[in-house]
Amino acid sequence: MIQRPRRLRASQLIRDLAAESKPDASKLIMPHFVREGVNIRESISSMPGIDRVTMDNLLRDIESDLNLGVKSIILFGIPDDKDHTGSGAYSENGVVQKAVRRIKKEFKDSVLITTDVCLCEFTDHGHCGIVDHGEILNDPTLVLLARTALSHAEAGADIVAPSDMMDGRVDAIREMLDSNGYSHTSIMAYSAKYCSAFYGPFREAAGSAPQFGDRRSYQMDVRNAREAEREIMLDIEEGADIIMVKPALSYMDIIRRAAEISSVPVCAYNVSGEYSMVKAAAEKGYIDEQRIVTEIMTSFFRAGCDMVITYHARDILKNKWF
Repeated sequence: MIQRPRRLRASQLIRDLAAESKPDASKLIMPHFVREGVNIRESISSMPGIDRVTMDNLLRDIESDLNLGVKSIILFGIPDDKDHTGSGAYSENGVVQKAVRRIKKEFKDSVLITTDVCLCEFTDHGHCGIVDHGEILNDPTLVLLARTALSHAEAGADIVAPSDMMDGRVDAIREMLDSNGYSHTSIMAYSAKYCSAFYGPFREAAGSAPQFGDRRSYQMDVRNAREAEREIMLDIEEGADIIMVKPALSYMDIIRRAAEISSVPVCAYNVSGEYSMVKAAAEKGYIDEQRIVTEIMTSFFRAGCDMVITYHARDILKNKWF
């Protein structure tokens, strides 16, 4: 008779030695929201511990994060003025471009900068592309996304991350970067970005809620999995250096599929709603925040992530949760 192998019941040291998956704090990316102005710090009510900050405070936060061990960030810009074409997104003097230049000047290559490439924070209608009579226009949007990515690369961004879900955006951005001498700038594509209810707190943080309709016409249907595989493979063919699954917690089956088919690293975005639910439950005393966050992060890496964007990064490093 075949004997069932025994579970390891010995010391924690043996359990650690035999562990199949472990979360890696060095592979966490911390999001930052930067806005115009001076000496402003605005707390985000739905995201405890996360603020909208002006440049001076952003530099202080990044320095503090670096001291904790956070070495990778993603920047989201919040402009004072918005318009119908999101011109602030690709302006040389846009809030993101100015922030990238200052960060590189202050910290050189000690911090890896990823920038969000999208129009939604910069448009007065809150959609991710050009709008004409209520219709999102894919191809004209690609031109502006490519311009945005190039302006970020020129400012010094290491990675540009198109999050709009327009068809062909990776190809347009790769061609724009390569033809202007920025072939070394990497593209992290939001390849499997679902039209999710988990984004609610982010839209408060970035002021990017659509003024009409929703984003179902260009973000993915939460019921689909094979579609995610197609989107991932298309983005890789177009030149993506990293692909992403977003959200993460309810989409670990998609992360696993991505890890199995992708020839490039896989990132997951542990989004605002996922973060806020943990924070709210911990504040009520319903859960042990450290254990919950550690378990969630472990599950992402177990599913196949190579890196994770998470608002928990600062707490994880500060408190040495793993």
